[in-house]
Amino acid sequence: MTISEIQEELIDEFSMFDDWQERYQYMIDLGKSLPLIDPKYKTEDNIITGCQSKVWVHAEMNGDKVEFTADSDAIITKGIIAILIRVFSNQHPKDIIEGNTDFIDEIGLKEHLSPTRANGLVSMIKKIKMYALAYQTQLK
Repeated sequence: MTISEIQEELIDEFSMFDDWQERYQYMIDLGKSLPLIDPKYKTEDNIITGCQSKVWVHAEMNGDKVEFTADSDAIITKGIIAILIRVFSNQHPKDIIEGNTDFIDEIGLKEHLSPTRANGLVSMIKKIKMYALAYQTQLK
């Protein structure tokens, strides 16, 4: 699936819920299915700065696609990174770099996060795009 198709799928899934309590619970459930980072990658190099919780993201190339794994010590944050990994993992670096994140506003996520979690979300997106940029330069 393309990044846009996955984003549309997430928008549809989140629209099934009537209130934000249900959406938070769904995010927590998504966090439980997160492809977990190998403990050896839970290092300072892979930690995302700007998050109030600890979030680790690791990326590696598999063919011409970037695969992400992650973990967090907080359940909501784990759900947020799970959503981003679902969208951007197993995609070509160029598509990740060019991929928009409008779906975050469409599902209403940003407006329901505390300011520190919203900053963490921006930091997670930056880290994912930085990995993609680094791998894109290797492909040239």
